[in-house]
Amino acid sequence: MKKIGVAILGLGVVGGGTYKILSEHRDFYKKVHGLDITVESVLEINKERAIALGVSESIISTNIAEICSNPDIDIVVEVIGGVEPAKSYVLAALNAGKSVVTSNKELFCKYSHELEKAAKKNNCGLFYEACVCGGIPVIRSLTDNLQGNKITSIMGIINGTTNYILTKMSNEGVTYSEVVKEAQKLGYAEANPSADVEGYDAAYKLSILSSLSFHTKIPFTEVYREGITEIDNTDIKYGKKLGYSLKLLAIGKNSENGIEVRVHPAFINSTHPLASVNDSYNAVYITGDCVEDVMLYGRGAGALPTGSAIVGDIIYCATHEKFNYSTFDNTANCDPATKFITNFESAYYLRLVAQDRTGVLSRVSSVLSKNDISVAQVIQDKVNKQDNTVQLIITTHLTHEKNINKAVKEINSIDGFAKVNSIIRVVS
Repeated sequence: MKKIGVAILGLGVVGGGTYKILSEHRDFYKKVHGLDITVESVLEINKERAIALGVSESIISTNIAEICSNPDIDIVVEVIGGVEPAKSYVLAALNAGKSVVTSNKELFCKYSHELEKAAKKNNCGLFYEACVCGGIPVIRSLTDNLQGNKITSIMGIINGTTNYILTKMSNEGVTYSEVVKEAQKLGYAEANPSADVEGYDAAYKLSILSSLSFHTKIPFTEVYREGITEIDNTDIKYGKKLGYSLKLLAIGKNSENGIEVRVHPAFINSTHPLASVNDSYNAVYITGDCVEDVMLYGRGAGALPTGSAIVGDIIYCATHEKFNYSTFDNTANCDPATKFITNFESAYYLRLVAQDRTGVLSRVSSVLSKNDISVAQVIQDKVNKQDNTVQLIITTHLTHEKNINKAVKEINSIDGFAKVNSIIRVVS
C-alpha cells in the first residue's frame, strides 16, 4: 500500500474541514484507492485550535522549514489565504520537492506563473481545484474531461456570498445593508466584505477559469469588474416583472473578434438554468463546440465542500506519476497577441425618473435611437404626485457599452427632464 504524508498549512475553516475528511476517511481511502494518507504535520500558530480539532500536539508546527525538511511529507496543502506568507510557504515547499495543493484563489490568480515555474523545475504537482467554486469539479472538467472542445464561453455564479445576498433581497425584500449584516453573522461574509461584494473574488476566479478555457493567460487586471453595492430592491422588483432574476455573473467569451472577460450584476431570464441557483450555491455554465452546453452546480464554499476538492487533488496527485501544467505560456502578463474586447455587446435595463409631461418618452427614445440603441420594452409606473415624476423602465435589444454610456450621459445632461438611476446588463 502506498503511503502519502500530508502537511496542512492553516487550520481555519477549510483547513479544519480537510483535516476532518482525511482523518475520518483514512480507512476508506486505503480500501478504495490503496492509499494510506496521513497528516504528518500542521502549520498552525493557534495550538489550542489544532488540539480542539483532534490534532496531536506532536505534529503541530509553527515553522515552514520543519515541514519542508520532513522526508515523510509528500504533499503540502496551503489553505492560509492571502498572498503572504502563503506565497513564500508554497514556493519553499515546491523547491523542497513537495507537491502542493492550494485553495488560495488570490495567490494562484496573481502568481501561478511563479508557482508553476517552481513546480516544473522540481518535478512537483501543483493542484488548485479548490480555488474556484468550492466542491464543484470545474477545474478538473476543464483540464481533463473537456479538453476535446474549443470552449467558446463560460458564464457562472462563482461567489456564494453575493449570491446569498441577492437571493435574500429578491425573495424577502431585505435591503442590501440588512442582508450583508445577516451574512456576516452567519459567516458567509467577512467583517470587511469588499472582496466579495465588489467582485474581486469572482474576478480572481474568472481569471483562472478563462485562462484554462481559452488556453491563454488572462490576468485578473484584464477582467472588467463591477460589484453589487449599488443594487437597489426597486430594480429587483421591476426585473421580476420583466421575467428576470438578478445575479452577479462572471462571463468569459472567446470569438474571432477577441476575448471578453467581465464580472458584474446582470439580469438573466428566469427560465435560464443559472436563474434557479440560489443562496450560497455556485454554478458554471460552459459552452464547447462539441459538447455544447454543460452546467456544473453545487456548494461553492464551506469546510467540507472545499475540503472535498482539496482531498480530491491529494488523491489525484498521489495516483499520477506525471504532472500536467498549463497548456499556454504562463507568464505574469497576457500574450501580446491576445486581443481583448472592452466595448461589450449586451442588452440593457435602464430605470429612469422622468418628469410626467408630454414628449418625455419620445425624447428619451430619440436619444437612444441616435446612439444606435433599439428599445425592446417600456414600463411606465404610477405618477408620484408629490414631485410629478414617473418611473420609466426601458429594456433594449443588443447594443454596445459605449452606445449606452453615451446615451445615458446625454439624457442626464438635460436639466429637469429625466435621470437614469440604474443601468443593468441583461444576459440571454
